[in-house]
Amino acid sequence: MGARRQTHALHSGGHPMASRSRSGSKKSASKKVGAKRPQAKRPHVRKGAVGRATSRVARSGVAPSVVACWEDDPGDPKTQPARIPIEVPEPSQSVTPLAFKLRGAAPAPQVYPLGTHAFLYYAVASALRRTASFWGGMLPRGTRWQVGAVLAVNADAGVDLNAFYTRGGMEPAGLYFFHQAVRGRVFNSGESPDIASHEMGHAILDAIQPDLFDTQTIEAAAFHEAFGDMCAILSALQVASFRDQVLDDTGGALNHSSRLSRLAEQLGAALRMLRPDLAEPDCLRNASNSFFYRDPQTLPPNAPASQLSSEPHSFARVFTGGFLDALAGMFKLAGAANSARLQRAAEDMARILVAGIAGAPVVPDYFSRVAASMIQAGDAAPFNGKYRDALKSAFVRRGLLSLQAAASLGALPRAPRGRVAPSAARSAAARRALPMLAIPAAHYGLAQPILLVQSAAGGERPSVTGAALQLGPAEPRSAQSAAQAYTDDLFQRGHVEVGKHARAQGGLVNPFAFKTHVVAERGGSLVLERIAFNCGFHG
Repeated sequence: MGARRQTHALHSGGHPMASRSRSGSKKSASKKVGAKRPQAKRPHVRKGAVGRATSRVARSGVAPSVVACWEDDPGDPKTQPARIPIEVPEPSQSVTPLAFKLRGAAPAPQVYPLGTHAFLYYAVASALRRTASFWGGMLPRGTRWQVGAVLAVNADAGVDLNAFYTRGGMEPAGLYFFHQAVRGRVFNSGESPDIASHEMGHAILDAIQPDLFDTQTIEAAAFHEAFGDMCAILSALQVASFRDQVLDDTGGALNHSSRLSRLAEQLGAALRMLRPDLAEPDCLRNASNSFFYRDPQTLPPNAPASQLSSEPHSFARVFTGGFLDALAGMFKLAGAANSARLQRAAEDMARILVAGIAGAPVVPDYFSRVAASMIQAGDAAPFNGKYRDALKSAFVRRGLLSLQAAASLGALPRAPRGRVAPSAARSAAARRALPMLAIPAAHYGLAQPILLVQSAAGGERPSVTGAALQLGPAEPRSAQSAAQAYTDDLFQRGHVEVGKHARAQGGLVNPFAFKTHVVAERGGSLVLERIAFNCGFHG
């Protein structure tokens, strides 16, 4: 990717996107798909399986056309029973407030064979419509995409095990999905609702809290990835047949491992073919996990999928695990386990999550601030504290809140009551810029002594932190140390494009790593700027 894109990426494999020509990769990609795919067959589909949020039926009284898509991830057919697509009404892409548009002409709406471009088109469109319809009702009036009125979508942008969200730059703004053949099987990232919802989740979070896009801390980047996974989980629960399957699989204990918690199973299988430790044993990431919060500055920058590291997708699993525990507790409070109550619990969790993000300042200890703000949002109307114990116990058990922080929440300023404050969706021009910090640049091999980076110092910081591995709460991190630790991680993983700003002999240049940041000169000073969010998984 080099300095070409500002993106949030779910996963990447093969070679860095910087080396890929968009026009060239599309041409070669089509040949590869035609050579590798088995003969397409019309899929068996189940009818009437989708909840009310999946697609908007035409009001004209004329029965809408139907298309086929997946309930959640297509799964790994080598280790799991084959899944059957479902029929849904033709998805409208123009419904506001979260309108989107797939690139290219839409195929005639009908049920298409698996493995065809037309099936992929409607699989992507249906998953995004489900996600946009659900979250559109949770956001404050006036919320808009950061990239404009309509979110552009490229269902197949070329060869890669990847998907990303970009605000624009060298590439047009929007969502991008890819395909790649691995050992004779073609994997389409956009075909999976888990991945499609995750990527749209980046755009949704960017609309709610745009300051996170540029914040140079581990927890800001990791929360973006956690929100993508939480978005996929809550969006999947809008499908009625999927809710029934989850209840059958878990007996109502939502934080047990199931299709709900196992995210991107098919892509995980592809990555394990490239290197076994790139993904978890049965998916890309599993929200049903046992990870406990640790200061990310004490973790290695990379680790096998079975361990925790400061890499954003890896560290995100701490918050996603606490979220799933909290959702399970909220659902248990609803009474007898049934589909309607599960859908209501998902809707309540989405409202609490959005309000929690709106009420949390952007600080280095961001996980803890969001957790505390979610509890306070649950104490306000319309919930009035009914989920307090479920939320608090889940976040304390994960170490996202220390015991002392959880006990002190009543004395802290409350999050906004009711719907999210309109200021959460303010335009980029109206936002107060987060301050820049100067860190030493010599040990990065740069030609100047100082490097300026974006800080996480967005407001007052009450003493709310996670738990320490020893007794008591973790020490609050300073914006300076958090920024420098994250910058160290980026250089160690080779994710910074230094260009002409490296010293002749001492510069750190990794030509093979996916570039997420660039060193640029602004007004005579060197500035570290984000150009991409990337998972860091490379085959």
